Amino acid sequence: MRVAVVGHIEWIDFIRVARMPRPGEIVHAEQAWADVGGGGAVSAVQLARLAGSADFYTTIGDDELGRRARHQLVEMGLSVHSAVKNNAQRRAITYIDDSGDRSITVLGIRSSPSSSDPLPWAELERTDAVYLTAGDPEAIRLARKARVLVATSRILPLLQDAGVELDAVVGSKLDPAEQYREGDLIRTPGLVVRTAGAAGGTYQAAGGSETPYPATRLPGPVVDTYGCGDSFAAGLTFGLGLGLPHEEALTLAARCGAAAATGRGPYQTQLTASDL
Repeated sequence: MRVAVVGHIEWIDFIRVARMPRPGEIVHAEQAWADVGGGGAVSAVQLARLAGSADFYTTIGDDELGRRARHQLVEMGLSVHSAVKNNAQRRAITYIDDSGDRSITVLGIRSSPSSSDPLPWAELERTDAVYLTAGDPEAIRLARKARVLVATSRILPLLQDAGVELDAVVGSKLDPAEQYREGDLIRTPGLVVRTAGAAGGTYQAAGGSETPYPATRLPGPVVDTYGCGDSFAAGLTFGLGLGLPHEEALTLAARCGAAAATGRGPYQTQLTASDL
């Protein structure tokens, strides 16, 4: 199966602390490391680990961090199709506390792949499943040429402008920036998924009622929840691309999210094809 992500990347400085500092307080880091991240990057790596390979359409900054980010994505097995933008690579600082919860501060402007970028957009027509986290409206329309298209609700205004019909949209019951409400898109998605972390979430097929789905038992203790939602969305995209029924695709997605929570950073314990 051929899979792809059209999306964004960030260079992440991860900092582990016992707890988040109160206003005016100083806390000392227990660990610190840096890696490429962002919803596009994390989901692309997860898809590649499930499918054996994945194409990633993205942009990078015209600086050393942008080049390092691209290099690391290639090392993790992605076919990276990237346009270089004339700006610094977008960065983020992610704090992870002893409970595994993450808090993120983003630095810089989000850069999205555009249909005018010299990327192999025509290949999307021969792609089985695409997950979308960023792109201009025309890039979204090009992504719609894939057999299955899944998108994050975080980019609702762009989805509204593009006017395409999604096979699934992934939102959140907990994060106001990722909430999807019925009627937000003119064309009703084939499936609406609303995640609620450890509580599972709900799904709603077009014309159906909202139905809860359970969380998956964690395969180990929670270490770091950064990237769990992106791994979940990649698992859902892969499952729908395989033609699985909604319930089975959601079970696979929940396994991906749960596995990601048990490792340091977003990639260490992502589910692979051998785990299926």
